[in-house]
Amino acid sequence: MARIFRKLAILHKVEATYGVSAAPTALEAIIGKNVAFTPIEAEEVSRDLLLPYMGNQGVILTGKHARLEFEVEVAGSGTAGTAPKWASLMRACGFAETLLATTSATYNIVEAGQESSTIHFEIDGTRHVMLGCRGTFSLSFAPKGIPVFRFVMTGLLGTITDQALTPVAMTGWQTPVEASSAATTMTLHGWSAVAESLSIDLGNTVTPRFLIGSESVIISDRRVSGTAVVEATSLATIDWFDVALTRARGALSIIHGKTAGNVVEITAPAVEIGKIAQGQTDGILNYSLPLSLVPVIGRDELVIIAR
Repeated sequence: MARIFRKLAILHKVEATYGVSAAPTALEAIIGKNVAFTPIEAEEVSRDLLLPYMGNQGVILTGKHARLEFEVEVAGSGTAGTAPKWASLMRACGFAETLLATTSATYNIVEAGQESSTIHFEIDGTRHVMLGCRGTFSLSFAPKGIPVFRFVMTGLLGTITDQALTPVAMTGWQTPVEASSAATTMTLHGWSAVAESLSIDLGNTVTPRFLIGSESVIISDRRVSGTAVVEATSLATIDWFDVALTRARGALSIIHGKTAGNVVEITAPAVEIGKIAQGQTDGILNYSLPLSLVPVIGRDELVIIAR
């Protein structure tokens, strides 16, 4: 019987012990979209046997792991001070969670004690288990669209079994709002931006590491970057060329949403502008500004807050 691609479930839960299944349930479901799944990533090691005849001698698959990519809408939890449903993914991407009752859920980069997670990827009758998962993500905002995270999660290869789909629901997931001048405000280097888009890439280097006596997925480096496409304005208003040439650093903030419980804020204290490109949209001049998000005192180059 044919299996249907769109009938799938993603279950995700932070592990108490690295690589030991956290047994996620329907309560830990991730409601995503634009899913791409690689069930087996591995190196193919040729056997290269010498025999009295020619022919393919086969390979051994080594360093077996899996990778899952998907998008999640940028929205809050519904209640300020409560973790949003995407919070566990942030924790598996090298962020620590701080909850302030009735006020905020804040996610800060950490490098020690990074958490890991278990993923159950279920697709119309088959369950793929990924263990010890860690990942990275990007963020994108564009007017007339729904802002999204795009997560790329890498994990050790667990079991693959026939399994009925876990019945998941939208419980706890909030309806997002579109990026717009009414719902979204952005400032960059002190300028209240008129922007066509903003993208931010966490830039984690996620490395499957296979040793004798140890197998793990680690975050071995991080380079946070991005791109802002902004409407060109006079140099008296903001001189992006001088900012780029002098390597000046300034803050970035984007606040999306207006209703408590469904506000998400992204901040970066020190952003450098790279090589500026000029373009146009609808005949209006714009600048594409490459962004380098730089730490000030360490591990503070990107903060995400749900209010």
